[in-house]
Amino acid sequence: MTEHADVDTNGAGAVGGRWAAGDRILWRYRDNASARLHICRPVTVVQDTDELLAVWMAPGTECVKPVLEDGTPVPREPLATRYTKARTTTTSRWFGTGVLKLARPGDPWSVWLFWERGWRFKNWYVNLEEPRSRWAGGVDSQDHFLDIAVAPDGRWMWLDEDEFAEARRVGLMDEEQAARVREAGRAAVRQIETWGTPFGDGWEDWRPDPRWGVPELPDDWDRTPAHMAT
Repeated sequence: MTEHADVDTNGAGAVGGRWAAGDRILWRYRDNASARLHICRPVTVVQDTDELLAVWMAPGTECVKPVLEDGTPVPREPLATRYTKARTTTTSRWFGTGVLKLARPGDPWSVWLFWERGWRFKNWYVNLEEPRSRWAGGVDSQDHFLDIAVAPDGRWMWLDEDEFAEARRVGLMDEEQAARVREAGRAAVRQIETWGTPFGDGWEDWRPDPRWGVPELPDDWDRTPAHMAT
């Protein structure tokens, strides 16, 4: 995981259905209410195999994120109205250190790794989400509100249970889907407790190729997969 392949800084796209290390793609999420794309993060491919897609989001990456129509950041809005007020999108730079994202095909979650400055490993973060759909320019998913934080010593805890409950209350998720999300969370916990992939695979010691730089956010970041059909 410390070896580096030759880098295609133009992100030429998947060859034979797979991207090469150094390709630049988009990691996007659809809004739960409207299904419109509202999160977009340009990332660099680390590894793309039948077993795992790994991407790196560099510090300073320009990203698209949702905000309320008056510009209020979503986390600052009271929970009771957070999912009912109208939204739009804005762009901002990813602050702090970068993020390594790991996703196995078909898994209803992805695993993110965070570091402190100086590459001191901080934690894993399990983001429960729809299994990602691939297209020529990247992957798309939809967030499921509930998350799991995992400490370096393997201790874990649920996150955002209040948001998960509120999403159900306002109708963004019915009880059948909520049950599936809970089961996905329990499956992820089993992976954590047995220290299975990717937790026991040494990714915390991985480092990005210094030649990669920071991918740019394209003007047409919200293009549909059909526009990129090959």
